[in-house]
Amino acid sequence: DEMFEGIPHDRFFIHDWKKDVIKIGEVPKEYVYDVSEGLVNEKMDVEVNKMFLDRSYDLILSIGQVVPHEVVGMANYSKNIFVGIGGNSMINKSHMLGAFYGMERMMGRDFSPVRKVLDYAQEKFISSYPVFYIFTVTTQNGTSADIHGIYAGNGRDAFEEALKDSQQKNFTFLDEEPEKIVVYLDEREFKTTWLGNKAIYRTRMAIANGGELIVLAPEVKRFGEDAENDRLIRKYGYIGRENILKKVEENEDLKNNLSVAAHIIHGSSDGKFNITYAVRHMTKDEIEKANFKYMDYDEAVKKYDPKKLKDGYNMVDGEKIYYISNPALGLWSSKKKFSAQ
Repeated sequence: DEMFEGIPHDRFFIHDWKKDVIKIGEVPKEYVYDVSEGLVNEKMDVEVNKMFLDRSYDLILSIGQVVPHEVVGMANYSKNIFVGIGGNSMINKSHMLGAFYGMERMMGRDFSPVRKVLDYAQEKFISSYPVFYIFTVTTQNGTSADIHGIYAGNGRDAFEEALKDSQQKNFTFLDEEPEKIVVYLDEREFKTTWLGNKAIYRTRMAIANGGELIVLAPEVKRFGEDAENDRLIRKYGYIGRENILKKVEENEDLKNNLSVAAHIIHGSSDGKFNITYAVRHMTKDEIEKANFKYMDYDEAVKKYDPKKLKDGYNMVDGEKIYYISNPALGLWSSKKKFSAQ
């Protein structure tokens, strides 16, 4: 009702990526091997929701923001089709492809290996369907978002224009690397670490080695968005890239859920900095078993009050911190780390 006021509820359909998809082609393993620089040598099935293939629709609208993204480089465009309403193969393997290649090499950039795979699928398999994209570029302004640009089209040109705008509006380059970054997760949007770990992805190239990231997460209640993902994250925890790659080789449950393995890689600091989750609805034991540090949310906000902090640098009890009110709308990096990738 808040986002799509007036549209009857029975017109909304929940995408079931296990049951509602139909395979329309595949990206050959030779192509995946080439774009991944030899890191991945597996084909990817291209599946979409069966409703997408219904030729009685004369227009398919895909609407959303273009922002930096940890799996594909820049969000939106054909990712909304092949991952957003796609199937298990593309969801899992695209996430793992991005994790193998390295998100620091991709975030904020076009033509990542994952984007090239999606471009291949767009050109080969859905070019005859009436898909029309509407892209927005927004920034946070207090509790609301400012729209800076709206771009529309049925091909890559509109996406590239929106991407260039987002690179200007949604990137924050820092001259120094903060020792402490505090990120707030809006209680209406973030209920899991699966989504909340944007706080980690989007700041990992900014924070100083040995520094601390504090995630203020008032409504985070679990790890995964579904029961199986939640179970796997609880089982393995955010144990870092090398450890989880070893676990993938040893455990069938991770081999069959590569998107979870990729998520764990993305949500781990690999020992470079500490991650503290300040929560209300999860226990100290749950958080620490997942390889994070724990803080009580109500205690945390006595010191780091989102109502008083402003985006950027703040002095709190004589300590210099960097505050971010919405990690979903940007990418933060030191100039040195971004240029090194």
